[in-house]
Amino acid sequence: MKKRLARFGPRAVIAIPVGALAACQATLQPDVPTGADAYTAIAVAPEESDAVAPRYALRGGDVVSVAVFQEPELSRDSIVLDAAGNLNLPLLGEIRARGLTTSELARSIESAYAAQYLRDPRVAVYLDASIKDAVTIEGQVELPGMYDYRDGLTLLSAVALARSPTRTAKLDEVVVFREVDGQRQGGVFDLMAIREGRMPDPALRPGDVIVVGYSSLQGTYRDILQAAPILGIFTRF
Repeated sequence: MKKRLARFGPRAVIAIPVGALAACQATLQPDVPTGADAYTAIAVAPEESDAVAPRYALRGGDVVSVAVFQEPELSRDSIVLDAAGNLNLPLLGEIRARGLTTSELARSIESAYAAQYLRDPRVAVYLDASIKDAVTIEGQVELPGMYDYRDGLTLLSAVALARSPTRTAKLDEVVVFREVDGQRQGGVFDLMAIREGRMPDPALRPGDVIVVGYSSLQGTYRDILQAAPILGIFTRF
């Protein structure tokens, strides 16, 4: 009798909670949709999709990579768009990117290559870095590049981030490019006058592009900004 209890007793004891657990599981209702319902649950209407991922238009200072299918010598990684929003590619030279999406830029490059050099080219453009929350500093500075934007950032402090102007920099020819309500603007500033307190130190905004010295500017924009009548005033162009 004792042997039978020792042999079968543990099984009888275990059977009770297992049965009770099975009964409890049968009454549970899953909170996460499965099967076809799962796809329905994550479906996003077109208008909601636009709100989540709005169209991003390229601008000066953005960093992109261009891949030309089966043409590695024409592909380029980490190209920084210049202050005017252009980039240079092999055979094509300067290509306008400002205001285009990466897909639109890819189609534009395809058309340019197809017109003269390639048959049925396929191009992909990838956005590596955006200047949405950064400022770009170009020209006659020790460390040109993109720098994180922070509240209170001014022209002087931004130039300091780039380790200050070089010895050959023209301190009275510092240009700030800015986009306001879709309009491109530019202002010429005298860095020496700002340092001496004779002119205010302008506050910067995310996306601003600073060019120290006209030597790094495209000729067209250099001519426009040289014609600006007053220093420190943003001019629309």
